[in-house]
Amino acid sequence: MKRHFLAASLLLSAATSFGAGYQINLEGLRQVAMGGTGTAWPWDASTIFYNPGGLVRLKGIQAYTSVSLIMPYTAYGNQVNSGMNPTSVSSQPQTFTPFNVYIGGPVQENSRIALGLGIYTPAGNGLKWDDNWLGKYLVQSITLKAVCFQPTISYRVSDFLAVGAGFVYGTGSLDFSQAMPVHGQLGPGHDDGQAKLHGAADGVGFNIGAQFKLSEQLQFGLTYRSQVNMSISGGSANFKVPASLRDSFPNTRFDSQLPLPQVVSIGVGYRTGPWTLQLDLNYTGWNSFDSLRFNFEKHTSSLHNVHAPRHYHNTFTPRIGATYKINKVVAVMAGGAYDVTPVPNGFVSPELPDANRIVASCGVSVKPLPRFTILAAFESTTTVKRAATYDFGGFNGTYQTIAYTPGVGIYYNF
Repeated sequence: MKRHFLAASLLLSAATSFGAGYQINLEGLRQVAMGGTGTAWPWDASTIFYNPGGLVRLKGIQAYTSVSLIMPYTAYGNQVNSGMNPTSVSSQPQTFTPFNVYIGGPVQENSRIALGLGIYTPAGNGLKWDDNWLGKYLVQSITLKAVCFQPTISYRVSDFLAVGAGFVYGTGSLDFSQAMPVHGQLGPGHDDGQAKLHGAADGVGFNIGAQFKLSEQLQFGLTYRSQVNMSISGGSANFKVPASLRDSFPNTRFDSQLPLPQVVSIGVGYRTGPWTLQLDLNYTGWNSFDSLRFNFEKHTSSLHNVHAPRHYHNTFTPRIGATYKINKVVAVMAGGAYDVTPVPNGFVSPELPDANRIVASCGVSVKPLPRFTILAAFESTTTVKRAATYDFGGFNGTYQTIAYTPGVGIYYNF
């Protein structure tokens, strides 16, 4: 029974991380500092991601680069009536470095056409528990990396309306490890078996947007980022087990397809004096995670294809932000968001446990030279403490995650 369960729990844990845990929303530092808002107002070349329609509104070609440091921390405590001895643990310290590079703008002064390229990091995080912690048979560590390439074109239909579209190619990788409830001569907790999963994934999609400039004071935006079906082909599943079980758990390959959800965003920006206020609403189609399928190249009585329901639900995320321009050189920003989890109870597993997130952020921009701007932002994300279960694995507990994310960036207008 344990052998049968192991194969399923291994892959379900890995796939969950491509869902709620992968979306880090750090594609532009000014937007990060304003709570993730950026659909309506084309501040800089990162509008390639936030609203491709805004690219043609920039004044000339712009080159932009930024990097952030994600420092997450997750605490776990088992529930009082769980049947397990009381325990509380925390994840091990890690730092992840998502980055963004954008270049683009109107092809010439006053042109109706703009071209650009965005290279951004929609996923770049993970979680590492102690190898011998209570949930080791579900997960010991997981790391996710993804980079998207988006060539983009934008067209100014009129002074009122600009539209844009970009082709998206995503590539990434997954590394996952979990203990196995099989043992050598030393016994449980000393020489557990271990499973390691590695896969490279890729997929394609698109990003389209419309930017409406009612006046210099009032602007609107509407965008749609399509679902991207990230395919893993020939991923490796390697098992460290006693010699007597090697035939039951042969090292093998697997294929899978994991959808990254579609996102619809609407936004409004209003400028009055030195203030610019922004409001965004994101609708994310997490229901694409209705079920998960994994197909192994080799099959045994203990290792077989997996098909399991997930039942994620779609979510709305409100975001608000503001910028105050102190003078021609310095501006300060602040914002926040309430990001509702798509993961229902019964599917909350410890590889990247998810809950409703409270996001607070701030930042500063400094323009020491007429064409050169320096950006800095800081974001704090705290999940609401959540008591939840992972029914498929028979595991429950209370989780809370805190992540601190500073970032720096620069851009130059040619």
